[in-house]
Amino acid sequence: MAIGGHIGVMTAPTDFASRYAAVSGRDARFDGQFVTAVRSTGIYCRPSCPARTPKPGNCTFFVTSAAAHAAGYRACRRCLPEATPGSPAWNLRQDVAARAMRLISTGLVDREGVPGLAARLGYSSRQLGRILVDEFGAGPLALARAQRAQTARHLLVSTLMPTTDVAHAAGFASVRQFNDTCKEIYGATPTQLRSHARRSERTAEPGALTVRLRAREPFDGDGVLTWLRQRAIDGVERVSAHGYSRSLRLARGPATVDLRPDGAYVAVTARLTDLADLPELLARVRRLMDLDADPVAIDEALAALPAMRACVAAVPGIRIPGAVDGGEMLVRAILGQQVSVAAARIAVQRLVDAVGDRVPEALAVDGVTRLFPTSATVADAGAGVLSGPRARQAALVGACAALADGTVRLDPGVAVADAASALESLRGIGPWTAGYVTLRALGATDVLLTGDVAVRTGARALGLPDAPRDLVAATASAAPWRSYLMMHLWRAASPTSGGHHADL
Repeated sequence: MAIGGHIGVMTAPTDFASRYAAVSGRDARFDGQFVTAVRSTGIYCRPSCPARTPKPGNCTFFVTSAAAHAAGYRACRRCLPEATPGSPAWNLRQDVAARAMRLISTGLVDREGVPGLAARLGYSSRQLGRILVDEFGAGPLALARAQRAQTARHLLVSTLMPTTDVAHAAGFASVRQFNDTCKEIYGATPTQLRSHARRSERTAEPGALTVRLRAREPFDGDGVLTWLRQRAIDGVERVSAHGYSRSLRLARGPATVDLRPDGAYVAVTARLTDLADLPELLARVRRLMDLDADPVAIDEALAALPAMRACVAAVPGIRIPGAVDGGEMLVRAILGQQVSVAAARIAVQRLVDAVGDRVPEALAVDGVTRLFPTSATVADAGAGVLSGPRARQAALVGACAALADGTVRLDPGVAVADAASALESLRGIGPWTAGYVTLRALGATDVLLTGDVAVRTGARALGLPDAPRDLVAATASAAPWRSYLMMHLWRAASPTSGGHHADL
């Protein structure tokens, strides 16, 4: 197994001339990776904004919109820079600043404050603030405020929710704070922002809210659905020809969500115990569908390998199917060790049927009636309902106990290398399981499971060497994107089923 140890290369330009060239060319590839603040107008835009290109002397570039806010600029109403996909750098990088950004996107600051964020990362609040200001031009409170503003705008333009509910769902402490933030960042009141939205964007479904999330193109959303369909657990998940529904646990209670890919967008329909959990749900959806990936950079790197050119051309924008919960993915991976997908699915289904909680009636949707059991539940009751080798049962119970007591963490604030090391320290967890879990649960971009039978089968089918060391050497130039290469190898091993590797 190979797990890339470096943080990869930033695909966004970092010097003034290159950024200005991207803005002049209205290059949408860099939307979400930096913003352009224009001194003559007092607004900031995404690189692809259709407005007239400002003069170089009027431009200042910021890595985050929060930094532009702090400098006194407001968001452009024409290009809506807050509506872009997130920067792929936050998923690729493993340093403390990027991990902080991933946690902030889940609404953690609204739930636990800056001290809670700092504690998760092992820093003091003051140290973390300095790091984020140096890196992004804004501290954790400003970054969280920008996140709230983005969520609020999504809800204002795409739902009919009352503005008081929008304020709560976005994480604002009060309606007054919500109104003041909208005026400062967007130069408009919430009512004015809503009036500018196209009616076709709005959806209304009793008891649910729907927003549309943007993905970078090309986007192989159908490929993600195919993967999820083959591994769906009855009661927890349901995959139709056009969408995917499932239950999940959030900070304030359970929820259900329905996802429907549509071109460069994914329509997300959610039913929540508490509307304030919406930012966390959207962050999990983005990871599940890998919406913030940089497909152009990934495809270019993979296509540079002669053996991969045809695959990349046939399936542009391939994605890593993620996970909505690290504990769930660990259970699936352990029960999938050295067995077929079908056998692993039966084992997981038995566990869910025995100890999975019921979804509250108000949140249930067609075919989604159960919640995946928590790590604590599996640690306490799993051994009594599992079959198969005792060593595997013990590994599962022990791993879930480690997750439940915090010995092992699989949340967005954990570095991939640290998570893999912690997992491999557990009895019964080897490199394959650790690598697979970091791939799915943490979105690790440079995992290559060279011991996986289907990976080696796919490599042979494409003309790559199948011996582990030779495969690592032959694909070294594809780093830090070998997780995406592996998705192509799995597909090549079994084109009609997405691969027969033993996992869920």
